[in-house]
Amino acid sequence: MSKGTIRKVAGPLVIAEGMRDANMFDVVRVSSQRLIGEIIEMHGDRASIQVYEETSGLGPGEPVESTGYPLSVELGPGLIGSIFDGIQRPLDDIMKASGNNLHRGVEIPALKRDVKWHFVPCVHEGEIVESGDIIGTVQETEIVVHSIMVANGVSGTVSSIAEGDYTITDTVATVRESDGTEHHLSLMQKWPVRVGRPYREKLSPEMPLVTGQRVIDALFPIAKGGVAAVPGPFGSGKTVVQHQLAKWAEADIVIYIGCGERGNEMTDVLNEFPELKDPKTGYSLMERTVLIANTSDMPVAAREASIYTGITIAEYFRDMGYSVALMADSTSRWAEALREMSGRLEEMPGEEGYPAYLGSRLAQFYERAGRVRSLGSKSREGALSVIGAVSPPGGDISEPVSQATLRIVKVFWSLDSGLAYRRHFPAVNWLTSYSLYVDTMEKWFNSHVHPDWMECRSQIMRLLQEESELQEIVKLVGMDALSAPDRLKLEAARSIREDFLHQDAFHETDTYTPLEKQYTMMKLVIDFYQECSEALGRSVLVEKLVTLPVRERIGRFKYVPADQMKQEYDEIIQTMKKEIQDLEQKEDY
Repeated sequence: MSKGTIRKVAGPLVIAEGMRDANMFDVVRVSSQRLIGEIIEMHGDRASIQVYEETSGLGPGEPVESTGYPLSVELGPGLIGSIFDGIQRPLDDIMKASGNNLHRGVEIPALKRDVKWHFVPCVHEGEIVESGDIIGTVQETEIVVHSIMVANGVSGTVSSIAEGDYTITDTVATVRESDGTEHHLSLMQKWPVRVGRPYREKLSPEMPLVTGQRVIDALFPIAKGGVAAVPGPFGSGKTVVQHQLAKWAEADIVIYIGCGERGNEMTDVLNEFPELKDPKTGYSLMERTVLIANTSDMPVAAREASIYTGITIAEYFRDMGYSVALMADSTSRWAEALREMSGRLEEMPGEEGYPAYLGSRLAQFYERAGRVRSLGSKSREGALSVIGAVSPPGGDISEPVSQATLRIVKVFWSLDSGLAYRRHFPAVNWLTSYSLYVDTMEKWFNSHVHPDWMECRSQIMRLLQEESELQEIVKLVGMDALSAPDRLKLEAARSIREDFLHQDAFHETDTYTPLEKQYTMMKLVIDFYQECSEALGRSVLVEKLVTLPVRERIGRFKYVPADQMKQEYDEIIQTMKKEIQDLEQKEDY
């Protein structure tokens, strides 16, 4: 354990002397108030420390003590439903200890030491186990079974294990190695946040993370274990998109990181999530959620740690075989914390003052996502999908954080303030967004939803792109200059926008759309377009076709429950054909 003294204080950066025996990324306690910090640079015996608490009042000569351990998180029963700050301090326990305002130097363990959990073993004495093997389970919440795994680097024969009620620090099993060394396993293990948890094999992203949001699933899908970025200006609906994904995405566990966002936005999350019912199980959404709150008024340096804290917890649940979705809101605030610390360290700035290593740090974070086979003799398949919100100043995605993120992620949902002002939500711009997973998941969609899925998607995208080109002509010469087929294209594209892509997050039926219904909705619009195109060829006036009464029923189809959609679809198609037939039989034609 290394001890030194403060030489200089510059905001969250503290320079300490006499720290020759300390290591990079060691956790240190600063001053007699024991503020928590982390060594981020070493020069001889001088250490640069980023302090995760307010440093006002500190001065030269005060003591600094290294713990000798890197910044780590506690992993075990009690994580689900908890609300932590950026360095995994439980905010509810801190409130009990110090009131509504965070006091400096509070030392409270992340997981409660006095709660007893019922442990059920799934191996027997005499069995051989290795790192990553599950030795037993704990029913953590009504819907989450917490697997207790053998810690990394431990293998051997189980010499003792017993069912019972234990705290997280009690020994539940003993493993003896071949040389006689004994390891006492508890319900909890620790892991350094800056090191990714190991796995046996990374799998290719072949299946989608189904979200129930039509613009995402149909046009720009994200794979299970994939990474996506949601950049958008103020008021474009980033937070609502992330809430929808947290609620509806096909994930067993949700990790939500409020990194540097406004306090009142985080308050909404903290108030809403316990009230929201998990649609799959009927229990509170908090029964499968971990929240990490590090708002804009909390110490800047802790933002940097909060991202790593969240993804380490997510990897832990991934190793159990769960599908985990991590929401980071937002990585721009995390990058601003990097910029501030870089400036204090007097490093050479890169573009717009961000450090030159911004891109590599972002890559280190996003690359920890993936669909993997876990360690252990009985390998499990788990997935960690990462969705990062980016808040570019003024909505300008040419700034460094957005550009560095785009070079890494494979899905880009571009939120558009113009669409948001027109009250089109989710405000994902279909012309500037993209997903690079579409081709790898084509086989899955065609075999699991409908053989025609990708063909329908292509037709929808083609109509939207052609509409954009036609709109430019309309602006120049007016609607009357367009040919009848082009006017019909505009009407079909309007139907796609208003009846398919527009989705009401607060409507009971429309908030979530299963894949089968999404396919039926796409097919309905395409059928309308094709039937009308054929009628045009038979000299029916386009003005009559675009005002067919059946258009109203197509628009209302999104509110039809999934169990009634087949019948409604058949009725709409019959009505459409009859109305077109009636038009043709009129004397005008």
